[in-house]
Amino acid sequence: MRNHLTMKRMFLLAVLSIALSAAFSTKADEIAPGILRTPDARFEGLKDFPYRPNYLQVGAYRIHYLDEGPADAAPIFLLHGEPTWSYLYRKMIPVLTAAGHRVVVPDLVGFGKSDKPVNEDDYSYQMQVDVMLELVTKLDLQEATFFGQDWGGLVGLRVVAAQPDRFARVVVSNTGLPSAAGINGWLGYTLFKLSVWWQGTVTLDELREETTFLRWVAYSHSVEDLPVEEIMGFMGGSTDPELARAYAAPFPDRSYKAGAHIMPYLVPSNLRENAEAWQVFENWDKPFLCAFSDSDPITAGGEKAFLNRVPGAQNITLKGAGHFVQEDAGAELAVIINEFIAGRRF
Repeated sequence: MRNHLTMKRMFLLAVLSIALSAAFSTKADEIAPGILRTPDARFEGLKDFPYRPNYLQVGAYRIHYLDEGPADAAPIFLLHGEPTWSYLYRKMIPVLTAAGHRVVVPDLVGFGKSDKPVNEDDYSYQMQVDVMLELVTKLDLQEATFFGQDWGGLVGLRVVAAQPDRFARVVVSNTGLPSAAGINGWLGYTLFKLSVWWQGTVTLDELREETTFLRWVAYSHSVEDLPVEEIMGFMGGSTDPELARAYAAPFPDRSYKAGAHIMPYLVPSNLRENAEAWQVFENWDKPFLCAFSDSDPITAGGEKAFLNRVPGAQNITLKGAGHFVQEDAGAELAVIINEFIAGRRF
């Protein structure tokens, strides 16, 4: 009997030891149930990224943002897309601050140094808008210039539409604001999901051969573990291993990538809400600039909607740049934004 009790105690201690070990190792970065925070060590020594991190608690999430340049200057609000983070703007920040501007660059929920829900169901278009809207409000940005690319435009334009008095002008690149009203607004997203299903499984090699928005959605939604560094290699136009390390830094493993996997699938999920936002831009009476690139297979021709619907919208085309225009022509784009703020017409 004594031996039996001893063995039972040893077994229970072993189970407890394993449980505690798991709790303090595999869950070390789980700062709340179902929410991960990438360790700071992952971001040490990144190429051309000397910027000090800033953080704001927005609801359940700690949001990271850069805040560079004179604190009393009118801000430029830069918002990244997917699967990138504020690192994407490293070539633009020095050019903008050198012109005397304050530059605010947040990371969306699930990206960069911001917190990352592990459950794809925790991500939504509206959630990203709500978080960025609260960040802009808490920072009390006024007379701001907004620039957004990819999901940065999808989210940021909704923020501008919600609080237009905070923004003096808008610049967009390689993005859109898909919308529909009536029955199309109700059924559009369902039809889109059917189109993604019809695409079936898309491999990375197949995506390289023919890069379209629908194929990108099908690939990112179905691939087991999104190879962010490879994606940025062929879509961001660089094979530099240091850049690959920087773009992979936010994602130690697959459990951190729920946002990167699901966000493309959510692009047309707010068609009716975006239709309401368009009402703001169809009555926009401030400067608005499209600065799309000429070599983006994802959003080619997307500037036409803005030029047709936003009164007085101006246009400039960045030659030889792909989807991630900040990588291919970051300094050039920053100069354009500086000139646009200064009153130049394009």
